Amino acid sequence: MQYITPDDLAERPGARELAQVATPDNARQLATDLMEATLRGGDRSAWPVDQVAVADDALQRIQDAVTEAESLIDGYLARRSYPLPLSPVPKLVTGWVRDIARYLLHKDRGGKEDSDPIVRNYKDAMKFLGLIAKGEFSLGAEDPISSNPDQLDVRFESAPSVFDRTSRRAF
Repeated sequence: MQYITPDDLAERPGARELAQVATPDNARQLATDLMEATLRGGDRSAWPVDQVAVADDALQRIQDAVTEAESLIDGYLARRSYPLPLSPVPKLVTGWVRDIARYLLHKDRGGKEDSDPIVRNYKDAMKFLGLIAKGEFSLGAEDPISSNPDQLDVRFESAPSVFDRTSRRAF
């Protein structure tokens, strides 16, 4: 169920921000280069073993936030009977995972929520997920329900019949 990769996260929001928010409280903040190498699966032999262990712990925190975000998104998508996990993953979903995971990693930080772009992006993602669950928004060209006619859920409703066999016997 991989909707976003650590490599994607290294691009945006970036290794510096992730090192700031994912480093355990009892450890010194990770060097940006080490976090970058950890996210991209690069060579980390130049750093001391204890710093590499802190980087691994930070990566685990990031992956936990991503897993929580993916599960939340899957919960909304399941309400509309999307085949899960999504494959291919629409770019919208990747962005929502990024925004929700970023919010989860930043949730203990202070500041004004009404002007914070991280909170705004999280709320926007949640709003769109709610619209998808109601069937009022589409995932776009890569939407598996819109592009597959077999996945469409069509229902017909009508008022009950006015005349049936028993009511017409009197005529």
